[in-house]
Amino acid sequence: MTHEFKKIVEAGLKNQEENLKSVLATVVALDGSSYRKPGVRMLIAENGRMTGAVSGGCVEKEVLLQAQDVLKNGTAKIMTYDGRYRLGCEGILYILLEPFYVSGEIEKKLHFVFGKRESFYLESLFRKEEGMTPGMGSAIVFADGMQMVFSEKTKRDNSQKLLVFQQEMKALFRMLIIGAEHDAVQLCSAASLLGWEVIVNASPKDPRSKANFPGSQEVLHLQPEEIKQLEIDNETAVMLMNHSYATDLKFLLSLKDCKAIYIGLLGAAKRREKIFNAFIEYQPETDAAFLDKIYGPAGLDIGAETPQEIAISVLSEILSVIRGKKAFPLREKMGKIHN
Repeated sequence: MTHEFKKIVEAGLKNQEENLKSVLATVVALDGSSYRKPGVRMLIAENGRMTGAVSGGCVEKEVLLQAQDVLKNGTAKIMTYDGRYRLGCEGILYILLEPFYVSGEIEKKLHFVFGKRESFYLESLFRKEEGMTPGMGSAIVFADGMQMVFSEKTKRDNSQKLLVFQQEMKALFRMLIIGAEHDAVQLCSAASLLGWEVIVNASPKDPRSKANFPGSQEVLHLQPEEIKQLEIDNETAVMLMNHSYATDLKFLLSLKDCKAIYIGLLGAAKRREKIFNAFIEYQPETDAAFLDKIYGPAGLDIGAETPQEIAISVLSEILSVIRGKKAFPLREKMGKIHN
């Protein structure tokens, strides 16, 4: 969700550069079931350009139409969309439409928060009734208690006991790829499509840069002992894919105190056992919790063969770890697909 909001902020700034007003649409409540859940957002510019989505594509035209009132008078409103008769989703969406303006103060604060990898909250006041109600609107609530609204016209006031929708926006998920061969390029590209921040670490002797890794945020050239200088938190996945047993072992030893949620090893099971045995020999007191984070061979068994397919296999496994889900065909799942 955080990467979607970041894209909306970037789109809002672009609209402002072009002197275009913007409206933020947020699904704040849902009765029944729907393709997407509360917390999804889209931005509508007054020229009709849209960023993001609040459904699979069926609701957006109605949102664009309803947003015209907000563009005209600058007042927030609630619209509803009954998917029971139009989408077959058996749900009613409650969507808050409000003016959206990224002030210099907000831009500066978000830049700092994203850089520090701090979480924050988006909080919306609303009423489950169509139309305009005084006091409705959203604010960014930062960890230091600071609150910022998206428009000077937004006067958030809960004296009418409005409902509150609050959503935590965690640090952008990050992938650290240690290795720079062709398969690393494919993994980098695929991970970036998920909205992840991707950092690639190539050999110090490797001249390649960001231009060689589409979707990367940064390309480093660190030695194994230098990798400790990176902030590897629990919103980070690490993939070791140097195609060198000795190099991967050195990096794994340097990562022993990191907080990564996932560490993947490229290669066959025999290679993994060899690295594991050597690692334990060097670090016999290593906490078992760290070893449990290591996945090798990395990826789900989907019959992947090409670098592109292997990337999908690896990313799928990482997602299953992040979400705490065991992968199996959805057609075998009883009940709801989504929580």
